[in-house]
Amino acid sequence: MTAEISAVSFAELKDWAEQSFQQLADNKKLVFEVQRDEGLPAAIHTDVRRLQQVLKNLLSNAFKFTNEGGITLRMSVAKEGWSADHPVLSREGSVIAFTVADTGIGIPEDKQKIVFEAFQQADGTTSRKYGGTGLGLSISREIARLLCGELRLKSTPGKGSEFTLYLPETLAPSDIAPAAEEYVPELELAPATPAPGVAQAGVHPDAALLLRSDVADDRESIQPGDRILLIVEDDTRFAPLLLNIAREKGFKGLVATRGDIALALAEKYKPDAITLDIRLPDMHGLAVLDRLKHQASTCHIPVHIISVDEVRQRGLKMGAFAYLQKPVTEEKLNEALAGIKVYVEREVRRLLVVEDDEVHRNSTAELLAGRDVVTTAVGTGAEALSALKGDRYDCLVLDLGLPDMSGLELMNEIKKQEKLADLPIIIYTGRELTAEQETEIKRLTETIIVKDVRSPERLLDETALFLHRVEANLPQDKKRMIQEVHQKDSVISGKRILIVDDDVRNVFALTSLLEHHGVRVFYATNGKEGLRVLQETPDIDVVLMDIMMPEMDGYEATQAIRNIPRFKSLPIIALTAKAMKGDREKCIEAGTSDYIAKPVEAEQLLSLLRVWLYK
Repeated sequence: MTAEISAVSFAELKDWAEQSFQQLADNKKLVFEVQRDEGLPAAIHTDVRRLQQVLKNLLSNAFKFTNEGGITLRMSVAKEGWSADHPVLSREGSVIAFTVADTGIGIPEDKQKIVFEAFQQADGTTSRKYGGTGLGLSISREIARLLCGELRLKSTPGKGSEFTLYLPETLAPSDIAPAAEEYVPELELAPATPAPGVAQAGVHPDAALLLRSDVADDRESIQPGDRILLIVEDDTRFAPLLLNIAREKGFKGLVATRGDIALALAEKYKPDAITLDIRLPDMHGLAVLDRLKHQASTCHIPVHIISVDEVRQRGLKMGAFAYLQKPVTEEKLNEALAGIKVYVEREVRRLLVVEDDEVHRNSTAELLAGRDVVTTAVGTGAEALSALKGDRYDCLVLDLGLPDMSGLELMNEIKKQEKLADLPIIIYTGRELTAEQETEIKRLTETIIVKDVRSPERLLDETALFLHRVEANLPQDKKRMIQEVHQKDSVISGKRILIVDDDVRNVFALTSLLEHHGVRVFYATNGKEGLRVLQETPDIDVVLMDIMMPEMDGYEATQAIRNIPRFKSLPIIALTAKAMKGDREKCIEAGTSDYIAKPVEAEQLLSLLRVWLYK
C-alpha cells in the first residue's frame, strides 16, 4: 500500500461518520455520537481514504457487537497511550486519537491479541453468533502502521470495547517507509509457521506441488521424446507395482498420490496416458477426470481408471479410455498398460458412422474426418457389425433409424462382444425419444445428441473427447466449434443452486461465476435460513455450504438437511476457509457430498458441480 497525503478537517470527518452510520444506529435503536474535543487543530494531514477505511472498520464492528446502549467516535489530541518507543508518535508534535467506544459484548483479555490476526475472531467456533471474515482488524492494524500510527484496544466482557487509533497530526512522506518496514508494534504477534505443504511466498502453488513425491519415480530422468505415464494412486504399496509395469512397457513413470498433484503434473509434463484411482485423499477421482477433460491442454490424454469403486459406466461417459476394477491381478495390469501403449502409439484413430440417410451420412463423415481420424460410413446395422468384425474402431456414431434393425438392437449386439464392451457409442438422431427409450439407450451409450441447429458442434466435441483428439491440432474452424460448445456448460446450465454463506462478498463472487454458466442462484446467510430456503424452494439441485457461519454452522445445517428424507441424496458441497488435515473427512462425516477450500478456484468448483450434478 502507498499513502496519498492530504488535509482533511475534523468537521468533514464528523459529517462523513454521521452520514455513514446514523441510519444504522436508528435502525438498531442505538445512540450514536461523534465528539470533537477542544484543542483539536483545524485539520489532520494524512491519507484520508485510509483513515476513513480504519474508522469504518472500527465503527462497523462496534455496531455489529452492540445491541443496547450506544457507540461514540471521539476525536482528540492525545498526550499518551501509544508505545513509548514508537519512532514517529514519540517525537515532538501533536498526536491525534480517534477512539471508537461501544457498550457491546466486549472481548475477553485472552482474546484481545488474536483479534488483530488475520482470519481470527474472539469467537472462533464454526457456529459463532456473529459473522464476518476476521480480516477487518488485521487490515486496520496494517493501515495504522502505514500511516505511522498505532491501534490500541481496551475491553471488558459484558461492558464494551474501546479501540483507539493514534496518528501523527502531520504525516511526512519521509516517515512512511521506516515506520512501515522497521517498527513492530507491541500487539503484533510473531508470524505463524506455515503449514506443511503450503507454498511459500513467491512460489506458484503448482511449483510446490511438482516437488512432492511420495514414491520415487522418473521425473528427474525424463527426456524429450520419452513416453510418459502418469500414475494417480494414493496407495504407496500399489503405485510402485504400476510404475514397474509401466517401465517394462517402455514408459517413464510419474506418481501422484493426490488429485491436486496429479493436475499439476499433467499440466507440466503432458503425459501420453494416465492411470487414475477414484479414492484420493484431497478430491474425488472423477473430479480429477473432469478437470483433465475440460482443459484444452490435457483433454486428449487417455485416462484408464483403476479403482475399487464401481464407476465404469460413469467414467466412460466422462471420457475415460477404459476401466479396471480392483482388486486386480498383475496379469490384468499388464494387459491394461499394453493396451494403453498400443493406443498412444497409433497416430490415427478410426471412427465408424452408422446413418441410413446418405446425405446426412456423408455430411457427418466429412464433419468428423481429419488428418488424425479415418472415418468409415455405412447405412445399415448389418454393415456396421461387419465393419466392427473386420477392423478396430475407437468410436461409433449411430443414428437410431436403420432399415434392417433398430439402433437399440444394434447396440445390444455390439455390447455382447467382449472386445467391443468399452467401445464409445454416441447416438446422433432426429427422433423424439420417450423417457423409457432414453433411459434404456443411456444404459448402453455415452451420449445422446438430438439433431438440431447446434448439434454438429456438440457431435464434433463429443467425438473429439472419445477419440482423444488434440484440440490444438484441429483446423481453426473445428477448434472454434468446440470452443463455442464449452462456453455454455450443458451439465450445469439451467440448474438451481443454493449458496449458504454469511459473507456477502463470497455470495456475490459465486453468483457471478454461476450465473455466467446459466445457473439460477438462491442464497442464505446462515444455516437456519439456508434450511428454510431449501424447504421453501422446490427442485434445488445442489447446495454450496459454508462451514463457519453464525448461529448454525455448516456441519449442523448439513445434518439437519440430511434428517429430512427428501434431501437424503441432495448434493451438498462444503466450502471452508480452513484447509486443515482431516477437514475433508469431517465434512463427509457430517453428511456433505464433497469439500472445497476457500479461496474457491473456479474450475475446481465447476468440476465438482459437474460430477455431483451427473444424472
